[in-house]
Amino acid sequence: MDSITQAVLGASIQGALLGRWQGRKALLYGAMLGTLPDLDVVIDYGDSVAAMTYHRGFSHSLLVLTGFALLLTWLLRQWRPNPGYSARRLFLAIWLVLITHPLLDAFTSYGTQLLWPFAPTPAAWSSIFIIDPIYSLPLLGAVIYGLIAGLKDKANPVVNWALAFSTVYLASTLGGKYMAEHRVEQELARQGIEAEAIFSSPTPFNTLLWRVVAIEGEDYHEALVGWFDSAPPVLERMSRGAALGQALEDSPAHQRLKWFTNDVLRYDRIGDHLVVTDIRLGMTGFHPFRFDFAHWQNGAWQVQPYIERWPSERGDMQRLALLWQRIWQPTTPVPLALWASELSRVPQGDEASDSELAPGRKAASSASDKGDPAL
Repeated sequence: MDSITQAVLGASIQGALLGRWQGRKALLYGAMLGTLPDLDVVIDYGDSVAAMTYHRGFSHSLLVLTGFALLLTWLLRQWRPNPGYSARRLFLAIWLVLITHPLLDAFTSYGTQLLWPFAPTPAAWSSIFIIDPIYSLPLLGAVIYGLIAGLKDKANPVVNWALAFSTVYLASTLGGKYMAEHRVEQELARQGIEAEAIFSSPTPFNTLLWRVVAIEGEDYHEALVGWFDSAPPVLERMSRGAALGQALEDSPAHQRLKWFTNDVLRYDRIGDHLVVTDIRLGMTGFHPFRFDFAHWQNGAWQVQPYIERWPSERGDMQRLALLWQRIWQPTTPVPLALWASELSRVPQGDEASDSELAPGRKAASSASDKGDPAL
């Protein structure tokens, strides 16, 4: 999730558990501790693929954070013990502030390595968009209230209720995910389509309209499914270009990207570039993680020694407005296939040549490799 949400979540938890003794400082301590796991963005992991796939790694591990919570509790009890609360209560507060950060991240589509150093496919439960006002605003309001009214020597009903509401809302998003996938699975079965994998995520800033991707060999199908839909979902078939991926089978970076994304990838030849797109993140046609993996040279694909981000846009307000209309008016046509076709085009204003595309790629890479994307 975005940094503001992580900060107010940490502040709310520490305020609820230790605000009676620490007062407003509990909110500040919790906010700082709640954003601590994301400090791994200052590490230079190498190229763009490494920056993406090593982020949310060791610093988001439940094992590492539990050990760090124990160490921090012991240090604080040695350095500045507070007779008002026990070491057990202090540990619980620190532990919850720390581990709720990666757990909340795991509800997004990105991928969080909860069990690092073990290497199962990163958790991406993808039931909430990376920015969701309904989840974040109650927590933000409770923290502002606590900073104004104070917390010391009093109960914290506003903070507690905000935490309860946000938690229930987060759990409810799993119901939306189940609904969307179930309807698409029914339609796939009706059409006789055997999907190899299904991925779903909410469309930007809401959990009422869902985007579902079904992988089928060289192709994939996309559909929009809303809570207010009465008709079966419309499946739009698109080319995944999976055959192009065979040229990258010997690339460790490609193998790591397939592991990180559970192979929900699309491949496009754009001029002399082989571009690999993580189609889980963002919205159809607007995916922030695209990588320039190889160049066509001497009749064969040559994998890049340093893989850079491909220039990408973040969408526009007209398309957001169309998605919003689609929520309330399910018959509204949304041209998913047309949007997806833009992934195979040369970025506007550029030519498909190494000399002219490289500056654009470097600019995109340096601007967005660090930290979580907004999409």
